[in-house]
Amino acid sequence: MAFGQQSGPPATHKQLEELLSLLHAAGHTDFRDARGPLGFTQRQANGKFTRDEADTFIAQLHEWAEIAESADAVPEPVSPAPKTKVTAAERSLKKVPSEILAAELQSRGWVVLEP
Repeated sequence: MAFGQQSGPPATHKQLEELLSLLHAAGHTDFRDARGPLGFTQRQANGKFTRDEADTFIAQLHEWAEIAESADAVPEPVSPAPKTKVTAAERSLKKVPSEILAAELQSRGWVVLEP
């Protein structure tokens, strides 16, 4: 297999449409915009996925959407800090429960302490 080539059948048009719609819902404009946050390769940032890769990312984005929906029921703490421009990624992270964020950071090697 040549460098940068897919290792399976290409994703279907339906899979790519669903993946792109989920990325839009998560606050990304396109595949390139989501490259860093989702860890896409350069090939994937160009919209080229295998069927398995597309299924994996679709499942991951559905899971994150469910977490964000369940966090909507939790009221946000009132902060006296001045309002600054908040990105879409920051808005979506505020909806994720602290325990989930802490677990994700720990899985990436960070040390997390409760305030």
